Amino acid sequence: MHNKKFRSLAILGTGSDVGKSIVATALCRIFSNAGLDVAPYKAQNMSNNSGVTPEGDEIGRAQIAQAEAARVVPTADMNPVLLKPNSDTGAQVVLQGKVCTTETARGYFRDTTLWAAAARESFERLQLKHELVVIEGAGSCAEMNLYERDFVNFRTARAAGAAVILVADIDRGGVFAQVAGTLAIIPPEDRALVKGVVINRFRGDIELFHDGVTMLESMTGVPVLGVIPYFRGFSIDAEDAVPLSAKVDPSGEPEAGTIGVAVIYFPHISNFTDLSPLERDPSVSLHYLHYPRSLKGYKALVLPGSKNVRGDLAWLFSLGWEQEIRAFREEGGIIMGICGGYQMLGKSIADPYGVEGPIGVTPALALLDVETVLEQEKCLANARGVILGERCEASGYEIHMGRSTAAAECKPFLRVSARNNTPVDDFDGAVSDDGHVIGTYFHGIFDEPAVKQWFLSLVEPAYRAERHEKGPQESYELLASHFSRHLDLDKIFEIIDQPLIP
Repeated sequence: MHNKKFRSLAILGTGSDVGKSIVATALCRIFSNAGLDVAPYKAQNMSNNSGVTPEGDEIGRAQIAQAEAARVVPTADMNPVLLKPNSDTGAQVVLQGKVCTTETARGYFRDTTLWAAAARESFERLQLKHELVVIEGAGSCAEMNLYERDFVNFRTARAAGAAVILVADIDRGGVFAQVAGTLAIIPPEDRALVKGVVINRFRGDIELFHDGVTMLESMTGVPVLGVIPYFRGFSIDAEDAVPLSAKVDPSGEPEAGTIGVAVIYFPHISNFTDLSPLERDPSVSLHYLHYPRSLKGYKALVLPGSKNVRGDLAWLFSLGWEQEIRAFREEGGIIMGICGGYQMLGKSIADPYGVEGPIGVTPALALLDVETVLEQEKCLANARGVILGERCEASGYEIHMGRSTAAAECKPFLRVSARNNTPVDDFDGAVSDDGHVIGTYFHGIFDEPAVKQWFLSLVEPAYRAERHEKGPQESYELLASHFSRHLDLDKIFEIIDQPLIP
């Protein structure tokens, strides 16, 4: 039976990376704090930053974070279509949590009927389970050349009977054009759904923008529901790109007195949020590096995940990274590979089925005695274990097509005790004889404070973590508090209490 109390609210953007995910996350926690049974939803997400639900399904990390903020269990219905780019023009399609196919952009957009139907089906299930769904749009909601095929933005809002809040980013400039331009070019029936605007990422004295708010409201006839100052002191994982605040190819060495950690910035980097706990630590200078450079001054090097491991490995060799990595290894630096990065640290990566590109075998860095074969079935699991030789419990999630086999004499990294809450007795990863090269399939491994402490102590024995580190739930509360101070919540609750009829 349909939930008679059902309501919905759509958070759409004037462009990509304007903060839709963060606004939706904040509202999920605000509504949850108000006693509402709320769930997040994004019909289609394009991101290599994904996670695993308790049911073993793959969805975007942003929707997992939003579910956590809403205090509900994440499900595949919250992100029914996930596109994971593995080339400049193609992506793996994950449909309702499972790998479906690989499509070119042209092939995917030729006919979106299947994807839209699955998305609608998932949304209707959420309707039945929750009294409020916070819908997040994708990219710009006004890409007119794709408008008829766009089932993520206004088509979802119309079908859900959802009022729309439009998010714009003032930090990148042109906020008046962002908002007024978007409203000017969308069809009148969709413009009528827009009930408010949120201006995100304001820097400086907010009092100086009061006249700007008045002007914007006068130009558009749409109320500004809040101007959100740039927030600091806590962090929520970004959705699908290395954060703009990240240090990418800085000219200098790591800041004096900090632990320098270099991360190779692959063209198809995935699950970069694995590094967020290190990036947030004030004792660490974490730098993403595209271009080869001397790693002098860095204490650790991380090879992160990749959605096209053989392609990114070829890129690494072609740019000359191998020489710098081997020099760093010879100088005693700590090297850690996560998922695709772990595979690159091995001896070879074979793709007999053409999972990520042409069939073949690619020689790897051979810093670990491990060989990897990419298989057709993806491993998806939440997992727990213990670092071998340490009293350090680890947890994370596995998302990989590869199966890595270590030589008999190669020491594993983790003893795995459970996958998807089912007890197992298994091993993960590999460690070099001197313990300086480490590989693991556990994404999110540094989210566990004890593991981060272990790793940074291995890199710098004098390291000591701050006495208190903010966990995800505390960060969601801080986010909600920050937004609550700057949003017209009375107006927002009025908007959701008067849903439109689909």
